[in-house]
Amino acid sequence: MTDLTTTPSTSDALPLQAPSLPRYGTIFAVVFAIAVGALVSMVIGAGYVAALVIAWLVLVVALPLWSLAIEGGRKAVDRVATLLIWSTFGLAMIPLVSLIYTVVSKGSGILSGQFFNNSMRNVLGEGGGIYHAIFGTLIVTALAAAISVPIGILTAIYLVEYGKGKKLARVITFLVDVMTGIPSIVAGLFAYALFVLIFGPGVRLGIGGSVALSVLMIPIVVRSSEEMLKLVPDELREASYALGVPKWRTIVKVVVPTAIAGIVTGVTLAIARVAGETAPLLIIAGFTTDTNLNPFSDRMTTLPVYIFQSIASPPGLYRQEYEDYAWGAALTLVTIVMLLNVLARVIGAVFAPKSGR
Repeated sequence: MTDLTTTPSTSDALPLQAPSLPRYGTIFAVVFAIAVGALVSMVIGAGYVAALVIAWLVLVVALPLWSLAIEGGRKAVDRVATLLIWSTFGLAMIPLVSLIYTVVSKGSGILSGQFFNNSMRNVLGEGGGIYHAIFGTLIVTALAAAISVPIGILTAIYLVEYGKGKKLARVITFLVDVMTGIPSIVAGLFAYALFVLIFGPGVRLGIGGSVALSVLMIPIVVRSSEEMLKLVPDELREASYALGVPKWRTIVKVVVPTAIAGIVTGVTLAIARVAGETAPLLIIAGFTTDTNLNPFSDRMTTLPVYIFQSIASPPGLYRQEYEDYAWGAALTLVTIVMLLNVLARVIGAVFAPKSGR
C-alpha cells in the first residue's frame, strides 16, 4: 500500500520556474540580427535600408525559433506578437522622425533675430523675415478659435445634455459629421462668397481667413467636446440633481469642469489642425509682404501662405534664399504647434478634477 504521507523527493518535484531565455537574450538577438544584416548587405553591395530589412527578417525568424526551443510555443508566439507590434511602431515613427530631422536641419540655419524681426517688405533675396507672417498666423488663428470654441462647446453641451432622442440633435450630429469631411478649399470659397456679398468682389481680409478656419474647426471641437462630456459619469449629475441644483448649474459647475481637460485637448487639436491650412487663406486672406495687424483691413499673410509663396517663387537669382525662408517658416510653424500641445497638456493637468483624497 502506498504511503500518501510520503513527501516526494526534490528530483521528482515540479520546477518552480519555467525555462526562459537569458536576461539579455532579446538584446543579443537584436545585435546578432543587425550584424547579419550589415554583413549580408556588404557582401551583396546593398545600402543601409536593405541591411535594416535583412536584420529585421533575421530577428523575426531567429528570436521566435530560439524561444520555441527553450521556452515553448506560447512564449514564442508572444515574442512574435511583440516583435510585430514594435516593428509597426518603428515603421510609423520613420516618417515623423524623418520630417522632424528634415525641417530642423534645413530650417535652423536661417533662424536669427533678423529673420524674426523683419518682414518681406521691399526685400529681394537676403534680409527678409517672417515677422508679418507670425503675427498674421496668431491673429487669424486666435480669431478662428474665438469663433469656433464657444459655438462648438455649446453645441456639444446641447447634444449631450438636452438633445438626447430629439430629431434636431440627430440632424445636428449628421451635419457635423458632414462638415468634418469638407475640403479646406471649400471652406475658403464659402468665406469668400460670404464676404463678397458684404464688401464686393476681390475682397481680401484677415477676418475672412478666420471665418474660413472656423468652418473647419467647429466640427472638430463639437465632436471632441461631445465625447468628453459623454465620459462624465451620470452619477455626478444625479448627485447634483438630488441636492436641488438646477440643470444649467450642474452643467456649469459639475459636468464641464469634470471634462475640461479633454475639452481643452480637443480645442488644441482643432487649432493645430487649422494652423497649417493654406488653400482657404490664399482665397480669402491673400498674401502681402507688409505687416498688417488689423484683420478687418486689407490682406494678411500667415506662415503657411508665406511658405507656399516662398516655394512657388519663380527660379532666379534669389531662389536659394526663398527656399531657406520657407524652411525657416516651416520650423517656426512646427514649433508653434508643439508649444500649443504642451500648453494644452499643462492646462488639462491644472484643470483636471483631483481624484485623490
